Amino acid sequence: MKKRHGEEVSIKDVLKSFVSENKLDKGLQQVQVVDAWNNLMGPAIVKYTNSVKLNRNKLYVELSSSVLREELGYGKQKIITLMNEELGEEIIKEIVLR
Repeated sequence: MKKRHGEEVSIKDVLKSFVSENKLDKGLQQVQVVDAWNNLMGPAIVKYTNSVKLNRNKLYVELSSSVLREELGYGKQKIITLMNEELGEEIIKEIVLR
């Protein structure tokens, strides 16, 4: 990034360019997805969540409760919609519950 004298640049723009130049998008998305899952699902579901991973627009969620996995399976599309709203962009297209 070049310094430009007399031009004000917001910190948001500087961080975006830094992230894209250093190809950190996927790593940041992974962290954001885990945070969004924890915020949306609440402590009761997070307690039974072993791992949350994002891979090629698929969200893989490993749960320790088969009953909870079955219940969440009925609302996959709603979870996708809520997660994408929380993330501010359409990152997740499919959820795989394990």
